[in-house]
This record gives sequence, C-alpha cells and structure tokens, in this order.
Amino acid sequence: MSYCLNPFCPNPQRTDDGKFCLTCGSKLLLKERYRAIKPIGQGGFGRTFLAMDEDKPSKPRCVIKQFYPQAQGTSTVEKAVELFTQEAMRLDELGKHPQIPELLAYFTQDDRQYLVQEFIDGLNLAEELAQRAAFNEVEIRHLLNDLLPVLQFCHERQVIHRDIKPENIIRRKSAVSAVGNLVLVDFGAAKAATYTALNRTGTSIGSPEYVAPEQIRGKAVFASDIFSLGVTCIHLLTQCSPFDIYDTYNATWVWQQHLKTPVSNELRHILDKMLEPTVAQRYQTVNTVLTDLNHQQQVAIRLKPLGASPIVPPTIINPVSTPQETQKSTFVNTKNDPIDKELQEIKTKFLGGSSSTNSNNISTNTQFQPSQKPQPSSKNIIDEELEELKAKYKNENG
Repeated sequence: MSYCLNPFCPNPQRTDDGKFCLTCGSKLLLKERYRAIKPIGQGGFGRTFLAMDEDKPSKPRCVIKQFYPQAQGTSTVEKAVELFTQEAMRLDELGKHPQIPELLAYFTQDDRQYLVQEFIDGLNLAEELAQRAAFNEVEIRHLLNDLLPVLQFCHERQVIHRDIKPENIIRRKSAVSAVGNLVLVDFGAAKAATYTALNRTGTSIGSPEYVAPEQIRGKAVFASDIFSLGVTCIHLLTQCSPFDIYDTYNATWVWQQHLKTPVSNELRHILDKMLEPTVAQRYQTVNTVLTDLNHQQQVAIRLKPLGASPIVPPTIINPVSTPQETQKSTFVNTKNDPIDKELQEIKTKFLGGSSSTNSNNISTNTQFQPSQKPQPSSKNIIDEELEELKAKYKNENG
C-alpha cells in the first residue's frame, strides 16, 4: 500500500502500489524510488512518513520528511525554510556517524521540499519510559556513556543540536551491545556554531522543558546541549516533567526529592553540574563530563596490577627441593633415623650449608612465591646418589 503525499488529498491512505494516487492523481513515488507508507509524525514545519526505497532489491525502510509549515506569515515561513534546509545540511555533515541517521536525499518535487533519511527501528526514550519504570543509576550511566561521544562528534564539527530530549533519542532494536544502541535524531533545530553565530542573539529554538536558560534568550552554546541532556536524565530518573522538578521561586532543581531509586553522590554531582543555569559554572565540554563519569572506574583499573593473580596463602616447602622433589625424597622425612641424619649432614656440607640443620626443621622459614619458579639444579642428582648410597648401605648391613 501507498500513502499519498498531497496535503489536500481527501483519501490519502486509500491507494494501491501504483505510481499515481487513485483519489487525486498525484505522484506516489518521490524521485521515482521513495514510496510513503504511512504518516508517523507532524510538527510545525512539516510531516514525517515511514517509507520504502523501491530502487533497492531489499526495499529497505526509510523516513520521508515533507516541508509543510503550518504557521502563516512571511518571516515565519522563511525561518521554517531555513531550518528545514539546515537539517539537511547537518545530516549531510554528520550522518556518517552510526548513531546519527544518514541523509539519503534532499530535493524539491511538485513545489515542495523533501528530505529522505535512514529509518531507525525502535522506540524513543519517551515511549520507552511510558511502558516501564523509571531509569536507575546504571541505566543513566550507560545512556551518558552512549550519547556523550555522539555529542562530542557533533561539537567537534561545530554543530549544536539544540533540541535534545527523550523524544529525540531512539533505542535501536537491532543493537547487539549496550553501547552504541542510542541514536540521536531530529537535527531540524541544529545550528552551526560559528564565531558570529555564538556571539549573535537569534531565535529561541528547542523544547521549553529541556532548553538551557541562555538558549531561551537565543544564544545557544555547546554547553546548552549538555544542559538539555542533563534535564533528559533527571526526567528519566523521576518520571516527572522538568517543569515539576524545578523550583522557580528559589531557581533551583529539586529532582532528588522525586527519585524512584537512589543514586550515588557522584552521579548527583555530575547531573547537578550539567544542570547549572549559569554557563560558566556548567560543564563546558563533553569530555569533562565523561572524565568525571568514569573517574571511579579509571581509578579502580589503575589500582589493579596488570595480570594480577588472586592472593593465595604462601606455601611452605623444603628449601633444598621443589614440591615434586619433596615427595620423592625420603631422607628429608621427619624420622629419627640415624642414617637419614648422617646423609643429611653430608648433603648440607656438600652444598655449603650449616651442619647444625635439624632434619625436623628443614621445611621451615622459606616461602615459595607463586611467581617464582624453582630453577633446575644439581640437588636432585645429589638426592638420587644419596638414596643409592643409603640403599647400598642397608643391603650390606641388612
């Protein structure tokens, strides 16, 4: 089935898989390849459709964004055109990152602008939160470690997203690991952070619940994205609207009073610094957030010796033989055999040791460390010769 993209079609969903709408006669294929299937969203500047690419054998799904501003007025429409074009430019610059949708096409057809991008299969975090309990600390840490590098990728290319919120973060269904499965979408509000742009007051863009104070005044900076991501985190932790966890009378966040599960002091400190209303007191870069976030783990790794083995109690062995030799040797056993004592004294003198060594105390004072491997020596040869001497003596005097 197809969906007609003509905004004035009376029955846009009642059509077949042909090339023209059965109701209004409009073209159903964009650029002779992209076919809309159903609408999946509508905003102030346009409509979004789930679609398929019929130019490829597998007919993969994609997303069509149609520029269709609802507001009236020349200046408003001009701003809408600018933002729509801006989104295409940002996606073209950033879409090679695996956690940012790729731009597939940008064109005009039938006097309307269209943008076609990669389809991300999954729920956004707002939808996910509506189906489950609040996020816990472990999940928030995973989220930050997953998304902060994406923000860093954008900021390094001088792009400020300006509209980070749960609805614009999609968890990819097909992810094979916990890292890299969150995708940042909707770059319609994204802005190039040139020197001129950062020092010029512009239009306030973004969702009011999540935008930083300076962004409301039309002066978004890189730290504005960090603020919005922080607000997203406390919303996921509390399941409360950001408006409900901000004390306007005292100009402070009270999110900790609404936590569903407790979080560590370390994470509280990080989120509070992300949420600082004054830009100078907030994290300035994504890298500093990541450093604080993973500080404990890095310390633990540094303290653990490379290839460290579990600590085991030391093993006491005979200083003149390996563990295997100890089992073979009979003259080191603690028996009051005169022959054994005499042979032991001969061996001790031969090796340069003290002749006063008592055979009952031979296995004391020396610890065998796991990392020290006994080196082969002539001791085992001496033991064998002494054993032969002992056996010969007993046979002759038996």
